[in-house]
Amino acid sequence: MNPVLISIGNFDIKWYPVILAIASFIGVGLVQREARKFGIKEDFVFNMSFWVIIFGFIGARLYYVIFNWDYYSENLFDIFRVWQGGLAIHGGIIAGFITAFFYAKKYKVRLIRYLDFFAPPLLLGQAIGRWGNFFNSEAHGAATTAEHLKNFLIPNFVIEGMNIDGIYYSPMFYFESIACFLLFILLIFIRRGKYLKVGTLTGFYLIGYGIIRFFIEMSRTDALLLGGFKIAQIVSFTMIVIGIIIIMINYRKSKFEDLYNDKNNIEDVKF
Repeated sequence: MNPVLISIGNFDIKWYPVILAIASFIGVGLVQREARKFGIKEDFVFNMSFWVIIFGFIGARLYYVIFNWDYYSENLFDIFRVWQGGLAIHGGIIAGFITAFFYAKKYKVRLIRYLDFFAPPLLLGQAIGRWGNFFNSEAHGAATTAEHLKNFLIPNFVIEGMNIDGIYYSPMFYFESIACFLLFILLIFIRRGKYLKVGTLTGFYLIGYGIIRFFIEMSRTDALLLGGFKIAQIVSFTMIVIGIIIIMINYRKSKFEDLYNDKNNIEDVKF
C-alpha cells in the first residue's frame, strides 16, 4: 500500500498523519457537542481536548520508543519520524488520562465526568485512526492467503492492501477498527439511558476496548514485548479490571444517585 497521499516536490504528505488529524478533529467535535448539552464552555472543553491530544500523541510515541529501544538507541533521529508509524494507543491513553487528571485538578472539576465525555469519541477516533496502519502496512497478523481472507467478507481493497511483498497478511487493524466502531455505537446507545451513572461510560470503554485489544493482540505479529509477554495484553487486562471496579462501584449507588444525564449534576467551570 502506498503510504504517500500526495507529493509536492521532494516533500511527501503521508496518509498516516492525515488520518490521525481527521480522527482527532472529529473526536474533539463530538466531545464539544456532548459537553455543550450540559452548558459547559466550549473553550474549556476544547483546551482540555487539545492538551489531551498533544500529550496523548507524545505518550503514544514514547511508549512505542521505550519498548523498541534496542532499535531507537542506535537510530535516535528516527524517534521524531512519527509519520512512518510507531504510535502505541495504550501509551496515548495513559498520557491522555494523566493530562486530563491535572487539567481537571487545576480547574477543580470532576475528572470522571469528562472521561465519560471522551469515551465514545475516543473509540470512534481509534476506529478511524487504525486506517493509518493500513496505509503504513502495519498492525497486521500472520501470513495467510487471499482465499482465506475472503471467507471473512473483508473488502477486496483491504485484502489487496495486505499483500505485502507478495504475501497476504491478516488485517488485524481492520478487525480492531470495526470492533471499536461497534463499541462506539453501543456506548452512544448506553449514553441515552435514563439511569446511567457518571463513570459507567468510562467503565464500559475500559472493559470493551480492553477485551477487543486483548484478543486482537493474540494474532498480531508486531506486538511490543516485555520479558516474552505482550505488553498490550497486560495493559488491556488491567483496563478490564479497572473498568469492572468502576461499574461495581456505580452498581452499589442508589437508582437516582449521580446520574450522567442530570444536567444539574455537574460543577460550574471557572475558566
